[in-house]
Amino acid sequence: MPGGRTFVNIKLEMDSHAARKLSGESTVVVSQDQVSCKLGGEAAILNLKAGVYYGLNEVGARIWKLIHEPKRVSEIRDTILEEYKVEPDQCEVDVMVLLQDLLDNGLIEERNESIK
Repeated sequence: MPGGRTFVNIKLEMDSHAARKLSGESTVVVSQDQVSCKLGGEAAILNLKAGVYYGLNEVGARIWKLIHEPKRVSEIRDTILEEYKVEPDQCEVDVMVLLQDLLDNGLIEERNESIK
């Protein structure tokens, strides 16, 4: 139709975790559907459902180690700020981007529990 708009309905199949957005108050923990190991100062993770390997650099590997027990995103950020020389705003963004990516790829889970 000239000059008109064409709308196409597309149904997206997404895992339930892929649509979630983390916040500083979110609690995250590694998924049971993965195995991981240290490689030097880095980490390698295999998503058992997808059969895909992921690699994390030194800081990512440190975060991965932290979230083997449920942790609030803000606690992870604070730990990274204490251990690495990084600007707070950049740390906040980087931690959130990494955790969201891990969540979207099924490597971590968001929990609805409070941490003491």
